[in-house]
Amino acid sequence: MKKKYIIQKSPFVVPTTDGKLIEEHYGNATDGNAKVSIAHMVAPAEWSEPFQTPEFEEYTYIIKGKKQFIIEDETIILEAGQSIKIEKNTRVQYSNPFKEDCEYIAICLPAFSIDLVNREES
Repeated sequence: MKKKYIIQKSPFVVPTTDGKLIEEHYGNATDGNAKVSIAHMVAPAEWSEPFQTPEFEEYTYIIKGKKQFIIEDETIILEAGQSIKIEKNTRVQYSNPFKEDCEYIAICLPAFSIDLVNREES
């Protein structure tokens, strides 16, 4: 009988050059699932990435610290225990301009793909 569950004990650690930790538990890189990705992330203090207009919805739940979102022209800061859903095709910049790391969970529908993120040149 085939198991009806999968326990993820070895998430895929996405290589980065900006100090951000990305552990994908489910998604394109881990199990080839293009429908959803679930990742545990730690954005170091004073980290940021370029604006992007992803072709996926992204849900973010903050575990520890704070994270800044610039969505279109609005700046939003989330703290531990708060979450946000950002609709696909929305221009957004993610950053952590604060003095402490930010730990969070990100869920993307469909799954995160570099081909769907549409990052702007910095």
